[in-house]
Amino acid sequence: MGTTSTINSGIALIDGNNFYVSCERVFNPSLRRRPVVVLSNNDGCVVSRSNEAKALGIAMGTPFFKVAHLVNSHNLVALSSNFALYADMSERMMRLLKQFAPSQEIYSIDECFLDISSYKQPLEEFGYTLRKTLLKQLGLPVGVGIGPTKTLAKLANHLAKKNLEFKGVCVWPHLSLTQQHGFLKILPSSTLWGIGANLEQSLAKLNIFTLWDCYHTPLSVIRSHFNVMLARTITELRGEVALAWEEHPSARKQIICSRSFGQPTLSYSSVEEAVIFHMHRAALQLREEGSLCHTVGVFIRTNPFRQKEIHYSNHALESLAISSDDTRLLNQAAIRGLQRIFKPGLLYHKVGVVLLDLSDKTKQQQQLFSDIDLHSSERLMHSIDTLNQRFGGNTITFGSSALKHLSRSWSVRLEKRSPRYTTEWDELAIAY
Repeated sequence: MGTTSTINSGIALIDGNNFYVSCERVFNPSLRRRPVVVLSNNDGCVVSRSNEAKALGIAMGTPFFKVAHLVNSHNLVALSSNFALYADMSERMMRLLKQFAPSQEIYSIDECFLDISSYKQPLEEFGYTLRKTLLKQLGLPVGVGIGPTKTLAKLANHLAKKNLEFKGVCVWPHLSLTQQHGFLKILPSSTLWGIGANLEQSLAKLNIFTLWDCYHTPLSVIRSHFNVMLARTITELRGEVALAWEEHPSARKQIICSRSFGQPTLSYSSVEEAVIFHMHRAALQLREEGSLCHTVGVFIRTNPFRQKEIHYSNHALESLAISSDDTRLLNQAAIRGLQRIFKPGLLYHKVGVVLLDLSDKTKQQQQLFSDIDLHSSERLMHSIDTLNQRFGGNTITFGSSALKHLSRSWSVRLEKRSPRYTTEWDELAIAY
């Protein structure tokens, strides 16, 4: 390894190890040292794997039916996605990490960057402190990568998690040049932040196979064949800052909420219930971001993989008279769109809503002759959000989707979901 100097290295990336599985193990210790997978919506594909599951050769995205036999032969545990639990654990993790640095950029549910440019202590010690604190207070294992740029911090994190010699913490500037060059020469281009399978193939056509090749390819060549983001990422790979720090990410340009049905349905009323259910979630996200929506989209489709059934897919857009975050107005627009595209007699497999033409609520343009009481609307939505936050996300919803006793044929299959230990009173963990 290199020196242990206290020279500033700029940025730390903290990334949860097998995050969904790790969250499950916090509340169910019997899952430790066992092969565990977490499945996608409707228990379809593998979206998270323990190291023991990876050792069995289970790849990310594998349809569960292809590995179901391992439940009996290798004691594999399969769990439905418990997004309420994962989101809550993520919030706790990010809140805890924020105490260690003046600035934090949350990148994903289990990743964040910390600005450690003013940190004066040995950086390996800083990384081990982060790991120890998260493991002790939340039970979550993480990897820590530290570097002068986001891209090198990301690369260091990859090394910290893949190489046992680093013990979960890698400080890129503390590696010798021989070590750095050695890793760059053996790691494939797909290791670089933002390079997926398709881009990797395109790079290969230019004889760019490794990070070493990326490092030495002229930026003019990269810009002429690819987008500016890849050029910036390679610039960062060379140790020059090219990606802006986004402590407060800009508001999204659209919000999409959709899921495949647990079982296909012919019923218009069931499809409408699903639209209202998804709009409830989308509108909440809209208000949380302080945005307004001017155009509402709705889409429906049958299952394209059922060859014996008619395949149908369509969408509709509806504009609002005035931009709004009122769930009632958004629902009305979505239902108008649904009524235009719904065809009776088809088995619908998926439905979703899209909020478009989003704008900052603080810059809302008023209409002189509008009959919408914006003040009353805002008070009502605030009251609904407050009650749902206090008593559960579906305490107050709209239409028949609020009736819990209804049998929802469109609901997502969650047959293997663990309890929502931290967000539902009746599902709290029990200590014996």
